[in-house]
Amino acid sequence: MDLKKLIAEKFKELYQEEPLLFRSPGRVNLIGEHTDYNNGFVLPAAIEKAIYFAISKRDDSIVKLFAYDLNESDEFEISNPNFIKGKWSNYLKGVIDQLNKMGHKYSGFNCVFGGDIPIGAGLSSSAALEAGLAFALNHIYNLGIEKLSLVRLAQKAENEFVGMNCGIMDQYINIFGKIGNVVRIDCQSLEYEYFPFDFKDISIVLFNSLVTHSLASSEYNKRREECNEGVTIIRGKYPEVKSLRDVSPGMLNEFKDEMNDVVYRRCKYAVEETERVIKACNRLIEKDLVKFGEFMYQTHEGLSKDYEVSCEEMDYLVELARKNKDILGARMMGGGFGGCTINLIKDNGINNAVENISRLYSEKYGKNPEVYITTISNGTELVKEK
Repeated sequence: MDLKKLIAEKFKELYQEEPLLFRSPGRVNLIGEHTDYNNGFVLPAAIEKAIYFAISKRDDSIVKLFAYDLNESDEFEISNPNFIKGKWSNYLKGVIDQLNKMGHKYSGFNCVFGGDIPIGAGLSSSAALEAGLAFALNHIYNLGIEKLSLVRLAQKAENEFVGMNCGIMDQYINIFGKIGNVVRIDCQSLEYEYFPFDFKDISIVLFNSLVTHSLASSEYNKRREECNEGVTIIRGKYPEVKSLRDVSPGMLNEFKDEMNDVVYRRCKYAVEETERVIKACNRLIEKDLVKFGEFMYQTHEGLSKDYEVSCEEMDYLVELARKNKDILGARMMGGGFGGCTINLIKDNGINNAVENISRLYSEKYGKNPEVYITTISNGTELVKEK
């Protein structure tokens, strides 16, 4: 029995009724890392790994949640989605909190959820929880929230309730993902454009370093502060500058001596990365994946040396990828300090690449990286009516 059927069956066992079923995907980001909160461009895609929500209305104001993968439950009043440190339900409670703040009228619900998005691998399981539940509740209660507002709601759930100061990319691609396409999101205007990514002989392959994000949350917020510090310095001369999106490399170099080395390098990476996304999209239009892949390697170099959010294991995985002729591009993906590298690999070389990289990584670190071969999917959607 496949996962979505298991989720639906568990729901029927717990609540003795037929649910609606929704699918909320994880995501990869091909290029454009740590640019979203600097109002730059990102280039993500929704993937087939997902969280499934089985859900139904209740007549009272009680929310009953069951996490299938953890075999744990939680229950609370809609009017009191209290934060509990370290609790998985905070990601879902944050959505309830935002709906309440927006003044929406709805009642309680029963929900069973579970999925196959690896936790801590940088595939944005948290956004899949937040945006998936927001989408489902919008549907079952006919709340009339349009797609971009759902994105903002889900992002605020993580920013304000969970306390992770993330940008908007993960929630955006969760709602706007489209099969066979990557989405270039302008994080300043929130406009988007689809670019076809349907190469028949190339796969997106993730190597999970199995290094956990122990530093990711605090260091993520610190990088935002460092970028903002750079913007403040630049704004002293250029008051029109609102974010690093408004800064050119030449403009940034004017302030090299006024910034400390760390702040300068953080800003340098973010400014260069936004330009790289635009160039990379032009390569997709030309179907030049070789040059596109080279931009991915440049991104990793910047993330490792200037932004300093990589780690030894991630750098080694990318180093091994560079030595493999069947891998066109690779870089670390996500917040950093662990998680996955994303690789563009020729289909006829996948087995060899996986075998060699896994062997060498295991010899060096004593563990085999988990490997996920992904396909691009639609964003959050209704899977099955009652």
